[in-house]
Amino acid sequence: MTTPASAPLSAATRRSIVLLSLATFASMAAQRICDAMLPELARVFAVSLGQAALVVSVFAVTYGVAQLFYGPLGDRFGKFRIVTFATLGCCVGSVAATLATSLDMLVWARLLMALGAAALIPLTMAWVGDTVPSDQLQEMLTRTGLGSTLGIVGGQLAGGLLTDALGWRWAFAFLTLLFGVVGLLLWGDLRRQQAAPAVPALAAATPQGARPGFVKQALLIITGPWSRVVLLMALVEGAVGFGVLAIWASHLHRSLGLSLSLAGAIVALFGLGGVMYMAVGRHMIHRFGQQKLVLLGGLLVGVCALVLAFTPHWLPAVPASLLAGFGFFMFHNTMQANATQMAPGARGTAVSLFASSLFLGQSVGVVVAASLIAQIGTGAVVALGGAVMAAEGVFFAWALRRRDAQRNS
Repeated sequence: MTTPASAPLSAATRRSIVLLSLATFASMAAQRICDAMLPELARVFAVSLGQAALVVSVFAVTYGVAQLFYGPLGDRFGKFRIVTFATLGCCVGSVAATLATSLDMLVWARLLMALGAAALIPLTMAWVGDTVPSDQLQEMLTRTGLGSTLGIVGGQLAGGLLTDALGWRWAFAFLTLLFGVVGLLLWGDLRRQQAAPAVPALAAATPQGARPGFVKQALLIITGPWSRVVLLMALVEGAVGFGVLAIWASHLHRSLGLSLSLAGAIVALFGLGGVMYMAVGRHMIHRFGQQKLVLLGGLLVGVCALVLAFTPHWLPAVPASLLAGFGFFMFHNTMQANATQMAPGARGTAVSLFASSLFLGQSVGVVVAASLIAQIGTGAVVALGGAVMAAEGVFFAWALRRRDAQRNS
């Protein structure tokens, strides 16, 4: 039986999605902007690389924990409204980071930024899930994912280039301007939405008054067998994907003697690979399906991480970083699509739990990776992260195949 195609999205909805994509760009740029500047922060503040990495790990921990609050807030008060005010809050945190005079002050400013940035990506995903019909959902998620993917490129590139050319403070000045402009654009669109006639919600939404409390929602999601698989996969993906990615630029800087600008530019190709996937994602989704996407994506990340970890010259690191990003987002976009469908009636809470697992995993990955550097070196840490990512792709493909077989039996 063929599901009938839904009506095209309105121009107003598409405009809102573009603005939300800008917010996800800013959120991811804020996460990754410190990656390439870690060696410089260690030098300026006279600390070890592991201590300097607190600006990444504290951000990730705060980001992950804050998801637990933003999910129910978005479900209750409106996802677009929360994203708007959180973006403006990030602007305040960026100002504090720009003016920081010690590593402790910078870590606290990063914590403030994370409190705001935590809302942007998961509530954008949830808003799209509420607004876009299911037959267009994964395709629209690839488009909103384009913003966060470009944010990886923009954050790592801006962090390296601005730190080398003008100093690390200018990277946070860039974020201040970015969050300020995007926040004002979102504010204008929010006012337009409030003035527009009310639009009926999608049929999947839970009726007002029937919505359980956050704890009950979370328990319903966590106790679901498939939800547990998705949340566990998000935790591992965050640790070995986004977490270990934080030391890629430092590895290239230390092992190959590259400048921070060049190391950051090479690692930024990871995000560009994600952009390439977003450009062809619609065709790949239909051609390969979810099982093959996660399998091929995980294996591609694993192979490319091995190349980047042990190459004696920087040139092979260029295609390795690019293809690793392509493979990672084959996997990640499929994870996002599954997260938005865990609990359609409490989508904000479900996606927030997914994002919480993802970024708590990232924080664990950064801490573990930083502690392992002194023991086994940066190259081995990068290779280990890639190997685990490949194993995760194999396992999740098997889990998807098993779930589909149970549904069809």
